[in-house]
Amino acid sequence: MPRKAAQKPKDKVKVPKRDSITIGNICVKAGERSTIDLPIARLYTHTEMNLPVHVVHGKKEGPVLFVCAAIHGDEINGVEIVRRLLKLKLLNNLRGTLIAIPIVNVYGFITRSRYLPDRRDLNRSFPGSYSGSLASYLARLFLDEIVAKCTHGIDIHSGSNHRNNLPQVRATIEDPEVERMANAFGAPVIVNARLRDNSLREAVIAMGIPMLVFEGGESLRFNEHAITVGLKGVISVMRELGMVPRKARKKAPHSVVVKATSWVRANKSGIIHSAVPLGSVVKKNQVIACIIDPIGDNEEKLLAPYEGIVIGCLNLPLVHKGDAIFLFASAESRQELEEISDMVLAENPINAE
Repeated sequence: MPRKAAQKPKDKVKVPKRDSITIGNICVKAGERSTIDLPIARLYTHTEMNLPVHVVHGKKEGPVLFVCAAIHGDEINGVEIVRRLLKLKLLNNLRGTLIAIPIVNVYGFITRSRYLPDRRDLNRSFPGSYSGSLASYLARLFLDEIVAKCTHGIDIHSGSNHRNNLPQVRATIEDPEVERMANAFGAPVIVNARLRDNSLREAVIAMGIPMLVFEGGESLRFNEHAITVGLKGVISVMRELGMVPRKARKKAPHSVVVKATSWVRANKSGIIHSAVPLGSVVKKNQVIACIIDPIGDNEEKLLAPYEGIVIGCLNLPLVHKGDAIFLFASAESRQELEEISDMVLAENPINAE
């Protein structure tokens, strides 16, 4: 048999190496991970206060996503979500870049406070200025060093001032890319929320970068249900963006977009006894709580203003007249409200008690 001529080896197609990313003065090469400390200021103890940033810079091109937590220093559920996210093995084959900032408000985290030293709310200080207050300086630094290098963002929060939030996404779903992220996240509720003045979300959206906010749990307390929903949600968004492989078997849980939210406030001062847990579907004029005085002579019933679902509630039983107690959300139909409630009870049976 005639011999076949040996084939010349084909030239390998060279894949161009991905550019490195620089944050502060630290350069992170493709395929590397690095923790970067961005200097903020010195405390009056001479202690350096830094912004901790962990960068996972994948070898392959893809979106650049920032995930941040503790913009309010006492909202710690997001810190745990970011910690668990960074331990996942699926980041070893990441497409694109993950920029994780577990604690934005370092001072507030140390002091267990929502605020910075001058009592300023960082999430009302954007876009900030390098010549302004410490909050303003940190806001400007965050936008320049983190957000400006990203294509997408997720900001994680919890309820404040003794209030517990049902896991929920807040987003401007008129933006198709934000809507895609919100649906992929899979939280029980999507609140089509307006942009708050001088918030991080307003500043990021103004830069043309799609971003959503996740809310879940209470400040200064770990809430395992909220942490689990938040972690799964971040991973689901990363799958939707093509940063990590999709799962063929599972789809993100169906989220219900609520059309309006409003606070139900105390109609008198006293001790409150709640009649409905977080995630409850209630009818209009249903008794949702009773407020009594310490002696027990006077009792006032608190009624639901409309049919809706409880997506936020006060855990502290002591109230003054006008205090916000329940955050209500309404949807297009009762069936949608019950879908939310069923999802909450299935994922977190303790709410059924």
